[in-house]
Amino acid sequence: MKSFKALSALLSYPGEELIAALPEIDAVLHAEGLLGPKRMEELGQLLQELRQGDLYDLQERYVLLFDRSRSLSLNLFEHVHGEGRDRGGAMVDLLETYRAGGFDLAGSELPDHLPVLLEYLSTRPLPEAEALLADAAPILVALAERLTRRETAYAAVLAALVALVVTEPAELSEDLAAVPDDDPEDLAALDAVWEEAQVTFGPDPNAGCPVSRDILARMDAPRVPNPAQ
Repeated sequence: MKSFKALSALLSYPGEELIAALPEIDAVLHAEGLLGPKRMEELGQLLQELRQGDLYDLQERYVLLFDRSRSLSLNLFEHVHGEGRDRGGAMVDLLETYRAGGFDLAGSELPDHLPVLLEYLSTRPLPEAEALLADAAPILVALAERLTRRETAYAAVLAALVALVVTEPAELSEDLAAVPDDDPEDLAALDAVWEEAQVTFGPDPNAGCPVSRDILARMDAPRVPNPAQ
């Protein structure tokens, strides 16, 4: 589904190429019809902001949101492993999974970067892509709620992803709910947040993180050939 690649682009650092591609992104999202009318309307607000906004202002807001706010990081494993050693191992496994699926990283982003994952999912059959997203649902729900509190149009992208994989009203997990929103303008507080212990899931912190474990386990499962390829 090209819609995943379109959503990946909308979560990427805004540059001239992205702005030029907005009509095509909009056309893909409408043509495939993966998202409902409400989500398309919300995404339309983001598309409008990107079309009409000053490029430097758009870039500054993006950096403040995603690069200087750990609680909004688009690197998924960071929310469950922090900077712990386990994250490196999970990253290597994820990179090997990409390569096994014929997907090579073209940029400098880490394998667990959400736009990278979405681009990979665009090459997989829809049921497989939705299953992988469902495994990451706790993180997606947390990001959607935090972006909504920031009153940013980027919340529409996360809300759309959550709507694809969560059939009932989603509740934020206690571990992710306990992570405070960080102020990207407060450098001292930002440093303190980065030094916090990693978030863990489940009663046994040594049992591994269910989110990253499930994502990797799902990716290691036998693959269904994509008839579109």
